[in-house]
Amino acid sequence: MRINALDHVNIQTLKLKETVDFYTDVLDLDARDPPPPLDPKLVQWMYDAEDRAIFHLTTPGSIMGDGGRRELPRDTGPVHHVALNCSGHDAMVKRLASLGLDHTLNHVTAIDLKQIFVRDPNGVLLELNYFTGNH
Repeated sequence: MRINALDHVNIQTLKLKETVDFYTDVLDLDARDPPPPLDPKLVQWMYDAEDRAIFHLTTPGSIMGDGGRRELPRDTGPVHHVALNCSGHDAMVKRLASLGLDHTLNHVTAIDLKQIFVRDPNGVLLELNYFTGNH
């Protein structure tokens, strides 16, 4: 057995519209309805430019296996952040400023990696990584 790649990150939220808007407006992801039997009023999948659903945005009680929960889970562990390999660093800095979103810039000079840290409406910390050649 081997792991081929990270498939997606599921974010449970009580702010579905705001979260969809964030991932659409900030990261240029495309919101699409999930496959049945999932309810598109309760679940949206966010697709990247390569047509991969990298974020699943769900409301409590909307996915199989969550026990019909109606509140945000407290048992899914201590995930600190989600890192994304990105391109267009300067454009993203301008976009975040124009949207008035707090963010932090970092440069790991040893490997020429520029980073932007920003939180989504649920407090999920995103690490946007811009490797050499993708600045």
